[in-house]
Amino acid sequence: MKKILLIGALMAFTSGLCFAQDNVAYKASLTKMMEVSGSKAVYDSAIQQMISMMKDGKSNVPEAFWDGLNAELSKQSVSSLTDLLLPIYQKYLSLEDIKQLILFYQTPVGKKFAEKSPMIMQESMKAGGEWGAKIGQEIAEKLKEKGY
Repeated sequence: MKKILLIGALMAFTSGLCFAQDNVAYKASLTKMMEVSGSKAVYDSAIQQMISMMKDGKSNVPEAFWDGLNAELSKQSVSSLTDLLLPIYQKYLSLEDIKQLILFYQTPVGKKFAEKSPMIMQESMKAGGEWGAKIGQEIAEKLKEKGY
C-alpha cells in the first residue's frame, strides 16, 4: 500500500513539474509573440499615455521620476499582463499555435500587419461605433413604426 501511495505521489509530483515547464515555455513563447506582433508596443504606449495624463496634473514632480516610473511600469506591467493573459491564450491556442504565430509575425506580411494593426483597430472601432449607431437608429424607427 505504501508503494502505491509513493508511486502515486511521485507521478503527481513529476506531472506537476512537466506542467510547470510547459507553462514556462508557453509564457516565454507568448511573450515573444507579443513582441513580434506589436502588442507589447501597444501596451507600452498605453502605459506612456497613462503616465502622461498623470503628469499633466502633477507639474511639481521631476521629469526623472516620470522616466523611472515609465521604465519600471513598462517592465513590470507587461509581465503581469502576460501572466493574466496566459490562461486565456492557453485555453484557445496550443504552444505550437503560438510558435506558428511567431513565425508569421516574422514574415514581411506579418511585420506589416503588426505595424498597421493599431491603426486598423482604431479605425475599425470608429467604424463599428458608426455602424452600431446606425443599427440602433433603425431599431428605434422600426419600434416607432409599430407603435412601441
